[in-house]
Amino acid sequence: MRPGEEIIDEGIKDLIEGRESVNALLVSIGAPRLARLGIAIPDKTYSNPEHRLYNLLRTLDADASHSRYNALIRRLVSFERAGECGT
Repeated sequence: MRPGEEIIDEGIKDLIEGRESVNALLVSIGAPRLARLGIAIPDKTYSNPEHRLYNLLRTLDADASHSRYNALIRRLVSFERAGECGT
């Protein structure tokens, strides 16, 4: 399992089930790049996912929203890069 794979799997599941979750928004952010990696992305992704993710994190914990947002984006990018390297 690649680092972050559980986030992507959960995000895809949440998108399929129509849940706007942290993971679904991350998959929406990465959808074009993830699709190029051969990952099946549901047709329904969220518009403006970056803003929606930040706002969701702010409602969960305003003090940590910025650092948590950055950490999640780094995790997504790490997963994407690992996929591009074939690992």
